[in-house]
Amino acid sequence: MPAGALPTTPLVRGADLPTLRAQPMPGGLSPDQAPTQLFSGAALRAAAAQDEAAMQTRIVSGTGVRAALRAGAEPGTQAYPWLGDSPTELIPAITDDTELLTRPEAPAPAQQPKGRSLGRSTGMMAIASLVSRVTGFLRQIVLVAVLSLGIVNSSYTVANTLPNIVYELLLGGVLSSVMIPLLVRAQRDDADGGAAYTRKLLTVAGAALLVATIVAMLSAGLLTRLYLGGETTATANLELATAFAWLLLPQIFFYGIGALFGAVLNSKGVFGPFAWAPVLNNVVVLVVLGVYVLVPGEISLDPVEMGNAKLLVLGIGTSLGIAVQALILLPALRRVGVSFTPLWGWDPRLRSAGGLALWVIGYVLIGQAGYIVTTRVAAAADGGAVAIYSNAWLLLQVPYGVLGVSLLTALMPRMSKAAAEGRIDDVVIDLSLGSRLSTVFLVPISALLTVFGTEVGVALFSLGHGDRDGGASTLGAALAVSAFGLLPYAVTLLQLRVFYALTDSRTPTMIQLVIVVAKIPMLLLCPVLLPPEKVVLGLAAANSLSFVIGAIVGQWLLARRLGHVATGEVLRTIGTTALSSVVGAIVAYGVVLGIGHLFGGWGSGAGGAWAQLVLALVVAAPVMLAMLWVFRQRELEPVWRRLGGSRARTRA
Repeated sequence: MPAGALPTTPLVRGADLPTLRAQPMPGGLSPDQAPTQLFSGAALRAAAAQDEAAMQTRIVSGTGVRAALRAGAEPGTQAYPWLGDSPTELIPAITDDTELLTRPEAPAPAQQPKGRSLGRSTGMMAIASLVSRVTGFLRQIVLVAVLSLGIVNSSYTVANTLPNIVYELLLGGVLSSVMIPLLVRAQRDDADGGAAYTRKLLTVAGAALLVATIVAMLSAGLLTRLYLGGETTATANLELATAFAWLLLPQIFFYGIGALFGAVLNSKGVFGPFAWAPVLNNVVVLVVLGVYVLVPGEISLDPVEMGNAKLLVLGIGTSLGIAVQALILLPALRRVGVSFTPLWGWDPRLRSAGGLALWVIGYVLIGQAGYIVTTRVAAAADGGAVAIYSNAWLLLQVPYGVLGVSLLTALMPRMSKAAAEGRIDDVVIDLSLGSRLSTVFLVPISALLTVFGTEVGVALFSLGHGDRDGGASTLGAALAVSAFGLLPYAVTLLQLRVFYALTDSRTPTMIQLVIVVAKIPMLLLCPVLLPPEKVVLGLAAANSLSFVIGAIVGQWLLARRLGHVATGEVLRTIGTTALSSVVGAIVAYGVVLGIGHLFGGWGSGAGGAWAQLVLALVVAAPVMLAMLWVFRQRELEPVWRRLGGSRARTRA
């Protein structure tokens, strides 16, 4: 086994067990990471006679033990995407405990319902994630239609980013990586089922969030200066961003308490309310935007008026959406028996999160260094550049959110289990499979976005005031020049998941450092090499190129860690898929161009853009599939089987 790839529990099987003595904890792991020791013969029976309440593992004596590893907690995972340009979703460290069974054929009735529940929960969460992303994207389209892609939208975007960033720095990463395993362990080990531990956690964290929110609001001016620079200009309105920040920074408390509520629910196997809560937030903000349109007047820029009706509606309404997203979880918490009566006190078990939390905080700080440079360069170049960049990046993540997240969610439990058991070859197999499936799903989309990115921008964002001063076209162009980064982004996320499955939180931070160090010089070169109206295109391209560098570095580090990562197999899939996708996109472009010439053009509005996109998809999809069939792309075997079955039924 490669160095550092230690399982959290020593592994044995079958006849190996009787030859063992009490096994020491692997070096470098804390007691929380390796809570189990294996015993044999008389030692096993003596251990079983000890006080089980003081042990983290139930030990059953017997000679027919075959299975030495059983997951002691719900095998689901929580993913928290970072804001800005950060390419990471943090995955909890593996902290599986062990249960020794008396017979190899012994059934595990308690595990079977859990498996069925997990399957239902996974399907439900996939649907909830899709609905959340669709409504969230609809919210962004309406926001652009209402505010346009100008200085008001950019000021709002920067201010609305601040609570998300501060929340991630204070608590978000720790929650996603540590809190759920700690809660599960407390529920299993504590006599009260973890009730007191949960109350202490909610009390201490809630108080810390409240203090952090107040401090952030008092520092609103400093925070906006950090991202926009020191003074208001024709392209960056510092005063307006600060006014928005005062109204939006209260989200920190509700973001944090909502994430805590979700962690508690997930630790108890309840996934639905937390999965659907963001949808309600999106609905609330859509209603707020409708009210914003009905309120008379405009947001004043010179001077900025804190009492402006439209400013208050947009700021307070956005924060209200996050508050509703958190508070809607209260009934579900009541149903699972959570008490909200404060209970002060510190639990020493929280200290086990310290080392991981430091790396998480370092990761976020490094990522935000890149985002600060991006917003400063964008705001100095053009008044709408920040909003254009943010919406192009959001749009680029939609294919990954719909396809990539579902794929990685299915692979992650398998990789985590294999890593915990030391089955490195199985980890490599899943890593290769995830990379290849991401390729065949995302590369065709990248090719179409590269060729038809401008049409996508016009089709989606030209409603209302969206295309004022050509903002929608510029957004589409930014999407086109950055679409090549979609696959590297997905691959980087997959690689980081592997490191977290190996309980390595340090290497992802190092990869993040490489990405940001490579990106910042490219960002700073954009205003030197490009005219102001094109700077945002350079920023988008630089962001995607940094992911290419990150994916290469991540693959190299994984190869060193795991010994081999099947890079050649992945590169072959990328080559054949890229060739098929480029040919399909070129053919589609030729057909769209030819029909446009034949009928005197497509027009410049959203209708013409939608017509071009539909025609391009109808033409490109069969061409891409045909070429992939010629290359016998085995990742699409289910598609070929389904098509073959359809032809057989047709002939019958």
